[in-house]
Amino acid sequence: MPRGCAPVLAKYVGRAMTMTLPYEEGTWFAVPLRQGGYGTEVVARHSPDGSIVLAYLFGPKRHEVPSLAEASKVTRKDALKVIMVGALGFIEGSWPIIGKSDSWKRKEWPMPKFVRRDDISRTAWLVTYDENNPNQVVTEECVSFDITGYERDALSGAGAVEMVLTRLLS
Repeated sequence: MPRGCAPVLAKYVGRAMTMTLPYEEGTWFAVPLRQGGYGTEVVARHSPDGSIVLAYLFGPKRHEVPSLAEASKVTRKDALKVIMVGALGFIEGSWPIIGKSDSWKRKEWPMPKFVRRDDISRTAWLVTYDENNPNQVVTEECVSFDITGYERDALSGAGAVEMVLTRLLS
């Protein structure tokens, strides 16, 4: 175990949602870009209460919301980023729903591991989430701070995702 590693406890106090979610696994959304146009994303998992979504983000930049047939041509290997996102953009309707893919196969869109870093102690953990709940940490393995090949373990808001995708498609 690398120096400085200690167990980390993750806690979440959930709140009940009393509405029907406008999405499920395999639902495609158009993500508005900050300078106009759209990227796309697919919901790969969501927490039981719907508040957290694991999403795969895609280009190219489009000037209009694409059709479901056009958006869903991609595979996970085409993703520009895999990210955990809060559900506000989905729920408030600022991200247009493209549709639910009839050919969605969950096993083709796995829950990846993420890396969490503490820059002060230069400690890092490889984080595994429950396959059915992107809000439930299963394991945290202490790893080298310089590990590569994993997305950062973070929860982004809708606006942050819009900015990230805008930057990736510029």
